[in-house]
Order: sequence, then C-alpha cells, then structure tokens
Amino acid sequence: MGLTSTTLLLFTVEIAAAALGATVWWWPALARQHWRAVLGRIGMLLGSQLALLAVIGLLANNYFSFYSSWNDLLGTGPDAPVAVRAAAAPGGPSAPATPSTEPDPPDLPVLPARETGREPVNTAGPRDPQRVGEIRAVRIPGARTGLSTDGYVYLPPQYFQPGNEQRKFPAIIAMTGFPGDAKALITRFNYPGVALDEIRAGRMRPTVIVLMRPSPAMPADSECEDVPGGTQAGTYFTKDVPRAIAAAYRVATGPGSWGIMGNSTGGYCAAKLAMRHPEVFAGGVSISGYLRAAEDVTTGDLFKGSGQRRDEADLLWRLRNLPPPATGIMLSGAEKGDGDFRTEAAAFAAAAKPPLAVAVATVPEGGHNYTTWIKLLPAGFQFLSQRLAA
Repeated sequence: MGLTSTTLLLFTVEIAAAALGATVWWWPALARQHWRAVLGRIGMLLGSQLALLAVIGLLANNYFSFYSSWNDLLGTGPDAPVAVRAAAAPGGPSAPATPSTEPDPPDLPVLPARETGREPVNTAGPRDPQRVGEIRAVRIPGARTGLSTDGYVYLPPQYFQPGNEQRKFPAIIAMTGFPGDAKALITRFNYPGVALDEIRAGRMRPTVIVLMRPSPAMPADSECEDVPGGTQAGTYFTKDVPRAIAAAYRVATGPGSWGIMGNSTGGYCAAKLAMRHPEVFAGGVSISGYLRAAEDVTTGDLFKGSGQRRDEADLLWRLRNLPPPATGIMLSGAEKGDGDFRTEAAAFAAAAKPPLAVAVATVPEGGHNYTTWIKLLPAGFQFLSQRLAA
C-alpha cells in the first residue's frame, strides 16, 4: 500500500478503532492490582495512542504532501536526475527594466547590515575562507520600512582571495518557508555548501548569498506583501535588504546584479518579487512554492478588502492580465507527490510570454520536504547564475 493511498489510511483508521474498542472492552479485566495487569493497561494505552497518532500523521501528510512515498519518507530508492526544461524566452542576462517603484528619498540614512557572529561552512577539508568562504550572522535593518530581521550572509572564497579586493559580487536572497528559521538554510539545506560545490565546478559564478526567513514581522506571515497601513514586507526585501547588504559588503547594485530564491512560502515570495520588481531581481527561483498568496490566521487581512491587490498577488493572474516582466522565473518541484506543483507549473509556463523567461525543474517523485528541495537546489543556482549580470 502506498504511503498516500486511501487504502492505507482506511486500514489505519480501522486499526485505531479496533485498538480503542479493545482498550474499552478489556479495561475492567486489567483493573486488578497486579504487575501483569499494570503492564496490560500500559500496553493497551500505548497501542491505541500509537494507532491514533498514525491516523493523524497520515491525514497531515496527505493534506500537506510532506512525503509522497515510503521511499521518500525513509530516504531509500534510486536518485533520479533533475530535469530542466525551458518554457518561454531563453535565458541570458536580463535587459535593464524600467524601475516600477519610487526612488529612495535623498535623505534616507544608510543602515548597513550589522554582524552578530559567524557559522562554519559545512564542507570537507580546511575551513580557510580563501578556500570555502565564510558565513556571517547579521541583523538586517530597513531604513525605508523600519523593519529589521536576523539572517546570514555567505561570502564565497573569491571574496577573500588576493586580487579581488575591489571586486563586487552578484547576490542572491534565499528564503525559507514560513515560519522557518534562517539557520535551517545552513544546517538543513546547506545553501553555502551547495553553492561552494557549484562554484568549484564552474556551474555558478562566485555569488554572495543572503539567507533569510520570508517574514520580517514574525509571528505574522506577511507573504512578502506591502500591506496597506501595515507591514511593508515587499519593500523591505526589494529596497532595504539590498541597500543594507551593499553597505556592509562588496555587492554589486547595478541592473541584473541580484537574484532571489526560496522554498514553499519563500518560493512564492521569490517568484512574486522577481515578477513585480525586475528592476531589482534578474531572476527568481521557486522551489515547491505556490502561485497565490495564502490567506489564513497567520497572515491576517493582507489586502484590506481590495480585490485588485489580491489579484496582483496571484502570479497566474499577473501573467494573464499584466505585461510580462523582463526577468526570469524557474519553478521547481516533483512531478508526482508535491501537491499541485505539476498542474500549476504547466499553467504558469503556458501563460508566460517574452520578455519573461521561464524554466521548470523537476524530479520524478518527492514530497514537500528537504529531501526533494535539496535535489533541486543546484538547478536553481545555475539558472540564476546564468542571468546575473555582475
């Protein structure tokens, strides 16, 4: 029986019901003050509780698509290569886009990212920065929005090598899902280690990576929106973060110098911000992201009753009703087991038109989990690196 099959779920429900019924039926017989009776009661309770937890676990997994199969859950089975196909205009450096937002006020203060510590790069061999780079823990202030959040900055080895003292590097914002923890991008995803491997192999140019969670207003889920009269999360990521990072590190700021990527909520944010702000982001990579803003108890009222704002946060609606942006979007996920990814990616690719460049990266099977996302990470780096101009 497959992990997500209805047969397994119904069978588990029957086991849980039988365990509960057996516990009720045999409880009087096990009520004696004897060690065998005590062990019997403990066994009956544990059995019924484990059966109930199995039902809850299967229901949650089927709803959220965490794992698509027993192989996905247990980490077994052969690894299949990631398939990447172009679905719209070909890649290459983006043409400069006309800014779609008002410029910064001339008196806006420069607030650089402030370092608060360091983390080791997860890779084999010596930890010399000239060989593996460095990870700096930072606080990223928002001069324009007043928002501020913690994150990490990965500086590639070329940043520290002689002869590059004046060199400015392209940059990528990498986001977790919600609620997420930016450190998981180091400990679970290993963004710095994967980027280092891609740089060493020549598949990615040396790039600064800014590792963040997708909401600067925790515990609320901002969905990277500028909420009327509320959190200006979109402006924070498109204006404040690049400004603060460039004030602290040698990062390029010209057209086409920045990319953005993320998983789940972070993937939705990456695609949306790249489409809304091609003057900032040369490309966006969505790993198991969705196409329409979530609206639930964690988000609150993001649009303040505005149907137009809600539509503009729907990426398919944007493709079908607004001029295509001069940027690149990669949607990546599993062909089977990753919720509605396959259907949504096909609809997005079909609606895309130049100058928007679209690519789709897939693995044959996988759930909404790190095992799937890690496989797709190199393809995302390669896609962005081909588009970054610096």
